[in-house]
Formats: sequence, C-alpha cells, structure tokens
Amino acid sequence: QVQLVESGGGLVQAGGSLRLSCAASGRTFSTYGMGWFRQAPEKEREFVAAISWSGRTTRYADSVKGRFTISRDNAKNSVYLQMNSLKPEDTAVYYCATTRMPYYSLSSDYHAIDFWGQGTQVTVSS
Repeated sequence: QVQLVESGGGLVQAGGSLRLSCAASGRTFSTYGMGWFRQAPEKEREFVAAISWSGRTTRYADSVKGRFTISRDNAKNSVYLQMNSLKPEDTAVYYCATTRMPYYSLSSDYHAIDFWGQGTQVTVSS
C-alpha cells in the first residue's frame, strides 16, 4: 500500500518561502515519478511540478516556474517542493502525487494520478 505524507505547509507573508516535504512508503521509491498538485477553494486541482524517478528531469507549471523547485532524495524516500517568492494566489492545499507505473513521467492531468497524499495547507497573506 503506497502512502504519501506531506508536511511543511503553513501561513507565510507574500514574498516569503516555504519548503514542503512528502515522505513515501509502501514500495521502492526510487523507480517512480513524483509530483505536486494544488487545489484552491472552489477551483480544480492543478499541476504544480513533477520530477522523474532519477531526479534528472523536472517540469513546472508556468505559474510557478522560476519560483518553485522540486527535488527528491531517494535515500530518504522523500520529495520536496521549495517555494520562494510566494504570492497570495499560491494559497491552496498542496498534494503529493505519484503513479503506479515505474519509470513513467508523472502526468500533469490530475485524473491520471494513482496515489495522493492527504494534503498540506499553504496560505500566503498579502
């Protein structure tokens, strides 16, 4: 059973930074793509960032490119999202996500995601 547990959310002022962590368990972590999505109130869940199983390839939503950085530590079974220059529009619940297919790139379509964490709230005040 794949389990994803996020941490690191909180309240921050605009322009500030937060680092989200996601600890994975239940299977061999290093062979699966990982990513982050977010969902603001009354909005659809949207893609934020993804990282390949090896960590060599990353993708970002245009809205966070240049401000957010996704990384992973396969020795710690963890994936991270460093968020800098935060804006009020970044306010959302952030979800860690992964796929059931090894070596596949994580889809940016939330309908195609197989496993989700419980989410962590990020609130950016203006």
